[in-house]
Amino acid sequence: MTSFLSELRVYTGRIRQFGPRDWLLYLAWVGLLLGLCAATLGFILHGASRGVRFPAAAWLVPAGALIFAAAAAVDAIGHRTIYRNEIRRAEGLVHAVTIFCGIASCVLLCAAYRAGPLATIPAAVFTGLSVLYSLIDEAFHWRRYLSATSDRVEMWSHVFIFVGHLTMMGAWWAWLLAGYPGVAETLS
Repeated sequence: MTSFLSELRVYTGRIRQFGPRDWLLYLAWVGLLLGLCAATLGFILHGASRGVRFPAAAWLVPAGALIFAAAAAVDAIGHRTIYRNEIRRAEGLVHAVTIFCGIASCVLLCAAYRAGPLATIPAAVFTGLSVLYSLIDEAFHWRRYLSATSDRVEMWSHVFIFVGHLTMMGAWWAWLLAGYPGVAETLS
């Protein structure tokens, strides 16, 4: 059995196989996630620099987003190379639905600050759907792993995708349900 670090080097080394379209899609996806991390952290740091005290949950939003982005950056290398054909089938549609629901949930969680239940209720629906479709996607990955057509790097990247995503979303919901402490002071 090879070491996990050597498997990680081989897996991430596949990035050298990227063509121009792969790079475009990879940078768009990872950039979107890093942008979410930067936007939430930037907002909190802006408020903190003006003396605003945020609850711990607020700080966990960008922390979770960073874990999510890093794990997704690793995972996406395999998706653009060795697992490309698998992704083209049903799994690609599951990814699209998951991403759509995830983006919608984040936008609606931001809108919930002003819109209240008008945004909070659909945010809950889209959050739940993003988790549900993530679990469906996970079933595809485990099926590949059990048939020996996947590897430990992909599986561990998914563990950390879940850790990051669920930390980010759980913290965001806790912050919202507490009344978004610190947001009004930051916006004023």
